[in-house]
Amino acid sequence: MHAPTKFALGLLAAAAVATASDVIQLKKDTFDDFVKTNDIVLAEFFAPWCGHCKALAPEYEEAATTLKEKNIKLAKIDCTEESELCQQHGVEGYPTLKVFRGLEVVSPYKGQRKAAAITSYMIKQSLPSVSELNKDNIEEFKKADKVVIVAYLDAADKASNETFSKVADKLRDEYPFGASSDAALAEAEGVTAPAIVLYKDFDEGKAVFTEKFDPEAIEKFAKTASTPLIGEVGPDTYAGYMSAGIPLAYIFAETPEERKELSEALKSIAEAQRGVINFATIDAKAFGAHAGNLNLKADKFPAFAIQDTTKNLKFPFDQEKEITADSIKKFVDDFVAGKVEPTIKSEPIPETQEGPVTVVVAKSYDDIVLDDTKDVLIEFYAPWCGHCKALAPKYDELATLYANSDFKDKVVIAKIDATQNDVPDEIQGFPTIKLYAAGAKDKPVEYSGPRTVEDLIKFISENGKYKASPPAEAEESVAASAESGSSTETGTVEEPAKETSHDEL
Repeated sequence: MHAPTKFALGLLAAAAVATASDVIQLKKDTFDDFVKTNDIVLAEFFAPWCGHCKALAPEYEEAATTLKEKNIKLAKIDCTEESELCQQHGVEGYPTLKVFRGLEVVSPYKGQRKAAAITSYMIKQSLPSVSELNKDNIEEFKKADKVVIVAYLDAADKASNETFSKVADKLRDEYPFGASSDAALAEAEGVTAPAIVLYKDFDEGKAVFTEKFDPEAIEKFAKTASTPLIGEVGPDTYAGYMSAGIPLAYIFAETPEERKELSEALKSIAEAQRGVINFATIDAKAFGAHAGNLNLKADKFPAFAIQDTTKNLKFPFDQEKEITADSIKKFVDDFVAGKVEPTIKSEPIPETQEGPVTVVVAKSYDDIVLDDTKDVLIEFYAPWCGHCKALAPKYDELATLYANSDFKDKVVIAKIDATQNDVPDEIQGFPTIKLYAAGAKDKPVEYSGPRTVEDLIKFISENGKYKASPPAEAEESVAASAESGSSTETGTVEEPAKETSHDEL
């Protein structure tokens, strides 16, 4: 185990109403000194015009006020005024949040953009990976977050201590970890060393790890035990369910009373499938449109569906049937046994490809995107997305360049309407652009740079099998024809960075 570090952490304070901002605005001449003189800093790199930044602002302020008494500082940098500083720190999208422990130790913020999530994440970041616990501070530690993990270990048990520390190092962004070598304390908690107890402020209150001390087994235990038996899907929890690695069963209902009633009715099913399928309710009044994404009718509730979050396959329960414990148990058991076929939502396969960009639909996805002889760059878009509309002329130009080059049979520039077609990819925002290189279809590379023709060409050249880059004269020809009006108009001003996408239901 790591060298003991005394744990001194008060309960999370309620956010105070502040008359002045507790978020420190930094500039190039103040940034380095501020980061050097504070043990830990969360910095937001933003642009005033960015919609996501505006939505984050009140949450960030609330978190800054809550964290102030913990001496955890939150800062912000306006990249329209401090472009050199933002470029120095690799900012490509807004908002970008980074955790600084001095200028040399920098890591991306991986939490949600809500005040409670920011507060929880930064408190975990401020703690050692494993805090030393005793009878005086363990009760306080249990309340440090919604979920905390404590190991009761013999100080001489080197192997168990090292295994637990290894897991703590890996998962420190997700949970606070503590450890105690006090045998009397373990006895008071009803366990015998070596043991791990996960404490939580929901469901049964705690779960005990009883298997052999193995990193993978401990990680699986932590993920399973920390997930509510029947939770709730919403903007703050959606990403967690999508990244859990197991299917998610949605229970759609329009009222809190109905969601509670259905949860009670299906509780035994959720218990039987714990660690195999996650169960969660969802507010059908607020997020009923999401039912359509699961191939359910979005106007008939209550409803039930299972989503394979890894392959993005949808298994809707027949909405003409009543949702009962017996009917859902049979449906879930059949799903687990592989007896339920997924439904596939797809537009018709185009009879002809009209424009330079290849139009893909769900039914043609495998044939085009997974063609192992070609590098395929595909844009997942939504018709209503403003960023997608802004990209369209440049994306057409990109496709034209490759179509008129020697790489026309080796590189495909494609797009798919992700609102009308089921796709096997995890899409959390629009537009999402990925390259499926020939010979590496199982390892797509997501594009995150500026949305210019030149940068997209560079991305394809660097990540594709064929290192394909159209000759400079071809680019000049397309640009000239665009200027003369014979081709699709391209944008004249490129934003310095894009708004980064975040999970939306």
